[in-house]
Amino acid sequence: ALVTPSVSFEPSTLLLMVATVGTTVTPYMFFYLQSSVADKGLGPEELPLERADAILGGVWTNVIALFIVVVTAVTLFPRGIHVVQSAEQAALALAPVAGNFAKGLFAFGLFGASVLAATVMPLTTSYAVCESFGWESGISRKFSEAPVFMGLYTALIAIGAIVVLVPGLPLIGVILISQNLNGILLPIVLVFMLRLVNKPRLMGAHTNPAWLNVLAWSLTGLIILLTLVLFGSSLAARL
Repeated sequence: ALVTPSVSFEPSTLLLMVATVGTTVTPYMFFYLQSSVADKGLGPEELPLERADAILGGVWTNVIALFIVVVTAVTLFPRGIHVVQSAEQAALALAPVAGNFAKGLFAFGLFGASVLAATVMPLTTSYAVCESFGWESGISRKFSEAPVFMGLYTALIAIGAIVVLVPGLPLIGVILISQNLNGILLPIVLVFMLRLVNKPRLMGAHTNPAWLNVLAWSLTGLIILLTLVLFGSSLAARL
């Protein structure tokens, strides 16, 4: 299945495909990357290293995702677990390797990913809001220097912590909903961003080269097509 995957146009499968795109090429990445580069005060001469860092990170995360798919396919699927409903079920994928330490190992990895998400996502939102309204922002700023930025950042972390502690909340479902929303909103963000990065008035000599534009617009079109097929199949299923 990994070498010759089957393609299904069932709404549930398409929904998962959109969620996969949404969690791999997330809209927040674009806002966070440009804001963090500006916040760190990097100059044009340092952009190649920053670009290499982004590319390496993108490749590495996809390698990890590939192994997650392979491991869960050979461990969970044979046991009849076709839909992961909880973190406990996901931890079973590590059981053949880690044995009794599976849950602890999974919990450790989940904790690391959660801490990263709990800090980066609110930070991205704070950057986007403050930059949109022209308010002072920056992670190195004091609270008195950037009160809206720091206040919003703190509030979002607190809200996120409260939400995940709600008893009985289906966290896996919440994750899928958020990633599907990411996937649906992604084309909108990409279209505007590609238009902006190709304006010489804004970018000067740093506009996208032709080959990168072809690649970026092709991927954007593919994501738009996938989203339209999802909506079409969902509508057809209801008729």
